[in-house]
Amino acid sequence: MKNRPVVIGLGSMQQTGNFLDLDEALILMEQVTQAAIEDTTNNNISKYIDEVQVPKGYWKYRDPGKWIAQRNGFPNAETSVTKIGVLQQNLINSACKKIISGKIRASLIVGGEARYKKIRALIEAKEYIETELTRNPDHYVKAKDDLHVKQEEEHLGLMAVGYYAILESALRAKKTLSIDEHKEYLGKMYSRYSEIAAQNPDGWSQKDLHWEEIANVTQKNTLQALPYNKFHCTSWNVNQASAMILCSEEVADELNIPLSKRVYPLASSETNHMIAVIHRPNLTKPIGLELAAEYILKICNQNNIKPNAFELYSCFPVAVQMFAEALFLKDNENLTVTGGMPFAGGPLNSYMIHSTIKMLTIIRNNPSKVGLVTGVSGMMTKQSFALWAYDPLINFSSKDVTMDAEAIEKPVAISKLRKGSGIIIGYTVLPKNHKAEEKAVMYIEDINRNRKVLISYDKDILNKMREEEWVGKSINFKGDYLV
Repeated sequence: MKNRPVVIGLGSMQQTGNFLDLDEALILMEQVTQAAIEDTTNNNISKYIDEVQVPKGYWKYRDPGKWIAQRNGFPNAETSVTKIGVLQQNLINSACKKIISGKIRASLIVGGEARYKKIRALIEAKEYIETELTRNPDHYVKAKDDLHVKQEEEHLGLMAVGYYAILESALRAKKTLSIDEHKEYLGKMYSRYSEIAAQNPDGWSQKDLHWEEIANVTQKNTLQALPYNKFHCTSWNVNQASAMILCSEEVADELNIPLSKRVYPLASSETNHMIAVIHRPNLTKPIGLELAAEYILKICNQNNIKPNAFELYSCFPVAVQMFAEALFLKDNENLTVTGGMPFAGGPLNSYMIHSTIKMLTIIRNNPSKVGLVTGVSGMMTKQSFALWAYDPLINFSSKDVTMDAEAIEKPVAISKLRKGSGIIIGYTVLPKNHKAEEKAVMYIEDINRNRKVLISYDKDILNKMREEEWVGKSINFKGDYLV
């Protein structure tokens, strides 16, 4: 294959400590860029880097890529900032396609976050000052805004945890697990994740947790949205950064990059089909996810490729389970190499870059490994898959299944009934906070099989929802309230 894409340089780091021990995200991203260049074993790679792609983080820099490029030997590289809502795998796919077409020789993808430094600033009463970069990048890569129905926004807000908790309840009912069985199941699954993170030198948390520490609500493990506690949820408050350098195989050969440094993308798939959660015909089995998984599985079957290392996106447990189901993986398999986003750290909008770099490091050290990495954007709205190996087993290929998914999966209509009856298809209980009282939020299907969001503040109902399954229950409603 001419211009076969290959990853030749990796850089990854994290920082802990007090405010003065920590750097802002810009410095972290430069440091991992320098580490990735050094990792290639030939610093002349910097002369071949024609683009810098940066996924937008929690920072305000306009064009961190240009700042890094100008200071590290590739000032003419085109820069892009990819906004939140674009799958992070899309950056890798984009680089691969440009390399194959000959448009670029090498690409740097770098992401980083320094929310932990901001947290330390608050704790230590320090002033957090971020380097001001006001020049725009050569390109902004944007996605359509994630879809929410007005009723969803009104009752769940824009924080992801409530939406994912509702998906989790639907999956729990589908698996016919009792409330207690499910609580233990999630606790044990993420306890294993915490063990892996504790053994991961790049993992944020170095403490493995017993399943009951994850399953039970405590002062340190507060309820976020039933059934999710803090330890079930991604952790943004980290100081982490990572970078990878991709180039053509011809460039790698020209620079005498050792074979031991090379890892090859084999295939990728993604879906950008967007349907608000309440509109989805099947809450736990989106068509886009199924089609994207099918593409990867077909390539594996046709070429006798057997993935044996997995990193399933783990913002919340339901995401892991939905990916596992789509890939026909067993729940008791190791489905992470990092330890997952609650424990390894979940830097905003760049975790999949970090997890991919961890996977590629494992493949370098264990050439028999074939890695499969997945990604998510939005409320389990978009998904991606990527297959990696030490050897170029096949020519790289990728597929966006969005149009296929759009042709099959149509949104379910919103109910126009002001009162009536229906069946609960998913629910959560949101804890009391400084803005609102404790309440239940339910998705229901009315007698016309249309959808509606209901709420309840009734303490007896809320308590029963914690103790017994309400998905599948027949209920009555008036307005937006359960009656």
